[in-house]
Amino acid sequence: MTILRTAALLALVTMPASGAEIWVTNEKDDTISVIDVDTLEVIRTLPTGERPRGITFSHDFSRVYICASDSDTVQVMDPVSGEILHDLPSGEDPEQFVLHPDDRHLYIANEDDAITTVVDTETRRVVAQIDVGIEPEGMAVSPDGKVAITTSETTNMAHWIDTETQKLFANTLVDSRPRHAEFVKDGRELWVSSEIGGTITVFDTATQAEIAKIAFEVDGIHPDRVQPVGFEFTQGDSHAFVALGPSNHLAVVNAETYEVEDYILVGRRVWHMAFSPDKDLLFTTNGVSGDVTVVDVAKRTAIKSIKVGRFPWGAALRP
Repeated sequence: MTILRTAALLALVTMPASGAEIWVTNEKDDTISVIDVDTLEVIRTLPTGERPRGITFSHDFSRVYICASDSDTVQVMDPVSGEILHDLPSGEDPEQFVLHPDDRHLYIANEDDAITTVVDTETRRVVAQIDVGIEPEGMAVSPDGKVAITTSETTNMAHWIDTETQKLFANTLVDSRPRHAEFVKDGRELWVSSEIGGTITVFDTATQAEIAKIAFEVDGIHPDRVQPVGFEFTQGDSHAFVALGPSNHLAVVNAETYEVEDYILVGRRVWHMAFSPDKDLLFTTNGVSGDVTVVDVAKRTAIKSIKVGRFPWGAALRP
């Protein structure tokens, strides 16, 4: 990033609002757009390293971690000033990560190296590198912190990691190109989306056995374009909102029956999402249209489109 470009981006930075914010990574602009939840407007644009993708906050929201994929690093930012405090060693091409419940260890998927890197955010050192499948992307950690998951896009597996030994203890097959994983229902279930397979696989975490397979069908959309990627759960894990990629729709899934109840039209190439603090609003990142769709969760309706940077990818809430 040139000095002039950095200066220009910094000139866009203003003081943050006092309310909740949604932070969105723009992978083609090397920026983060900060959206005020009350006004539904972009209030800050912050420069980052190259191709920012995954984003998450420390548990007290005093730091924000950013996967700068093409810079081969995880950046640590002060969310108040927007200043990059330092970089963390991440391995090559970090794409997604998850912060352990101890608020200290990051589990990072390194897509080019077929490894999961574990970094101590306090000492800024790599504490483990775990061999997983080809093209790892999705990351999750159980609520009790005992199990981490890496999904590998080419191997089509979810890899189960014992966080005490930092070793694999199970590998479970899913459909083609898994992208995202989440533990739900107090950690009793693991959900994994498969982009090309067009499904979500649900596992019993105690046995690693498959207990459900969820498929999607959007009227008027070719099945090849219905590609589940990111997803998030409503209050109490009763429903999942699932981004269906180039179909430009979200699916609403009943998490008890595993049935699809509804589809919602959003922006082009919907990728990831984040809820407002009360989970009344959902904000989706739409890569191709370069915007964020705001969804009224109760009404299951899109209510606004917010222009952000080029190819928005990740999203995270700052309450």
